[in-house]
Amino acid sequence: MEPVPGRRWQKVLYERQPFPDNYVDHRFLEELRKNVHARQYRYQAVVFQSGAVVQQLCSVCVFVLTWWYMDAGMLSPQGLFGAALVSSLLGYVLFDAVDGGAGRWASGRTRWADLKSTLVFAAFTYGFSPVLKTLTESISTDTIYAMSALMLLGHLIFFDYGANAAIVSSTLSLNMAIFASVCLASRLPRSLHTFVMVTFAMQIFALWPMLQKKLKARTPRCYVGVTVLFALAALAGLATVSSVGAVLFASLLLAISCLCPYCLIRLQLLKDNIHGPWDEAEIKEDLSRFLM
Repeated sequence: MEPVPGRRWQKVLYERQPFPDNYVDHRFLEELRKNVHARQYRYQAVVFQSGAVVQQLCSVCVFVLTWWYMDAGMLSPQGLFGAALVSSLLGYVLFDAVDGGAGRWASGRTRWADLKSTLVFAAFTYGFSPVLKTLTESISTDTIYAMSALMLLGHLIFFDYGANAAIVSSTLSLNMAIFASVCLASRLPRSLHTFVMVTFAMQIFALWPMLQKKLKARTPRCYVGVTVLFALAALAGLATVSSVGAVLFASLLLAISCLCPYCLIRLQLLKDNIHGPWDEAEIKEDLSRFLM
């Protein structure tokens, strides 16, 4: 009911009206809209996208297991270097084969340039491995382990999983992983161990995600198969060290890949964002011409 007979309320600010400042009529809620920008998710799509998180967790697990085997003397640096070299060559061939070399042609980078970069990195890492080996001698082992765990956790937090968020920083994530590898490698017996460990860290934290992103974009089924095999390999390696740890890690992977997507879908049904006349005005017109 209108407070003043014969006078209808208007939603304007430039005209004086005989109504209280907080007055609204029955038309106020006619423009109410709910969940205008809400995204609709499908369970299979969310599970597929969670593969990036699963793979990065498995990468950290494989890296730590590899360090543990080398520290215990169960894995020689020569054996790890040979396996890493073979896997790098296979990954390099697969990286080009996935898109038929279109990515390389678009970037203009040649194989000779890749070979030179690899040789320079290997030479510098091998030359500085004695320095890296003695870099943390004055730091206690417990502190090294704590810093490595913190750096690997930061690597997982800041890693680019494909989300457009401010917290994502691929450079910071990679630097934290390499820093953790240097810390752990400095506790290995010899400089050769340090060199191989840092080189392996570069492979699994820098090159491996690049291959996975291309597989995810080009061949989704192959990407899913590689993710499952990689997770099984990580679980098998962890089971040789701790069966309880393998069970807990398997539970974590299942929770991330199956339970969390289900919870997201269920909670999405309860989402109730409202939009209406009370929202702040949005200027959608291009005003760049006024800045000239």
